[in-house]
Amino acid sequence: MVVPPLSIAADFNSDVYDCLIWVGADYKQSSNDAVISALSPVLAVDQGAQSAGCVVPVSLPCKRLVYSPTGPLDRDYDDHRRFAEAAANGIKKALAAGSKHPLLAVQGNLPNKSAEDAQLSALLGALAAVYVPLEMREAVKERAVKVSGLGWAGAKKVMEEAHAIEAGRVVARDIGGSDPERMAAPKVEVYVQEAFKGTNVKVEVMKGQEFFEKEYPCLAAVNRCANQVPRHDGRLIWLTYEGEGTAKKTVYVVGKGITYDTGGADIKAGGVMAGMSRDKCGAAATAGLMKTIAELQPKGIKVVAALCMVRNSVGANAYVSDEIFTSRAGVRIRIGNTDAEGRMAMVDVLCRAKEMALSDTNPHLLTMATLTGHACLAMGPYSIIMDNGPARAEQTAQKVQKAGDDVGDMFEISTVRREDWEFNKDKSGEFVAILQANSAPSTRTPRGHQVPGAFLQQVSGLDKHQLNSAKPLKYSHLDIAGSAGDLPHPTTGAPVAALTKWILSE
Repeated sequence: MVVPPLSIAADFNSDVYDCLIWVGADYKQSSNDAVISALSPVLAVDQGAQSAGCVVPVSLPCKRLVYSPTGPLDRDYDDHRRFAEAAANGIKKALAAGSKHPLLAVQGNLPNKSAEDAQLSALLGALAAVYVPLEMREAVKERAVKVSGLGWAGAKKVMEEAHAIEAGRVVARDIGGSDPERMAAPKVEVYVQEAFKGTNVKVEVMKGQEFFEKEYPCLAAVNRCANQVPRHDGRLIWLTYEGEGTAKKTVYVVGKGITYDTGGADIKAGGVMAGMSRDKCGAAATAGLMKTIAELQPKGIKVVAALCMVRNSVGANAYVSDEIFTSRAGVRIRIGNTDAEGRMAMVDVLCRAKEMALSDTNPHLLTMATLTGHACLAMGPYSIIMDNGPARAEQTAQKVQKAGDDVGDMFEISTVRREDWEFNKDKSGEFVAILQANSAPSTRTPRGHQVPGAFLQQVSGLDKHQLNSAKPLKYSHLDIAGSAGDLPHPTTGAPVAALTKWILSE
């Protein structure tokens, strides 16, 4: 859980730093004459540096200047990722040039947006670029860090917020990006206990197949095969934060933590299993969000998170299609595809969160998962949010999208519609109420990412808490399959930053 030491620099005249990284749309906007003087002759003869950036000597104590331009900022489609990407590119140039303690300076802002948002996005981009994966930190000590520290020529408030968000994103990347043995469920338990030691987040771990079958039967179905291998046996990890003062809002987040997804009996064949260690990124981001909340300690809010850590193994004891289960909410379902295990792992835990939320102040429930390949096809590299009626009435999706836009952690909005509810209904009703999934992959299923959003409501009992009910409950389903990050690169830590901004703004 290593975030490099951050330090405030009032100007560029400290000899503590060995490189200045200047990020902006136009270097001539710099208030420092040395920066302009160093770049002017180079850019006069190298037009490519205007867009690609460059490394030049500079008459400052740091002696080295990295120019990392954002490019234009005023087009309809420009967003805060311009600053994040420019800062990350600047860090990479500085490291390649030999820097170990760079200083980051950011100039400019998007039209009608604040300079602080641009600065926060840039600093988060820089911090992402110096992240070192957990396995590398543990196994190759000489590569455990990329920098000894990072200077910040900006507002202290921005630096403190970025540090807290990055602390959470490190947790998210460590859990989500580590291999299926390093972050098997029992090891996630150990990691989480250590991550929250000394914080005001309470950690509660639930385990045991017999217990799961009684309390969380759908999760138990997925865990049934892995349970026979102790190092793969599932865990349900609850994290609870209660801020100082009377809670004005309660947020529940249920995260999908499939430590490895073989597809189960409906096995992922044809080479598509590679990368399935990242099917735990929903739970990883959930843990990361809680780490950031623990760092910021917001008042008047309660946040409860559940990490559904199970492995979808294949073997003689694996659950199979055609089996019938009764969910915690009493809904009978027939399995249609064992590779739709994510909704199974979360739905009973969501039901439990629903039960608790009914006695809480202003509750909002979320599920977060790398749930469908369809999400990647439909929305590309973006997180997706889908509201139920009560959440839509408060424009939750729009608020989360704006929070993400402000920090360069983008969301697209999707809608669960009547066709999705109908799709899940068993067509005879003779045996069960709900078919868990069809036999085709989500990528070949129309509305493949919206259908699970309906399933989670139908099978958890949230369908009894719509706008027209006596006790409406706000619920949003987040599919982050597109934004979580693919091998061979580290995971992104999305959407920790966006959800943090949303919670704080509320």
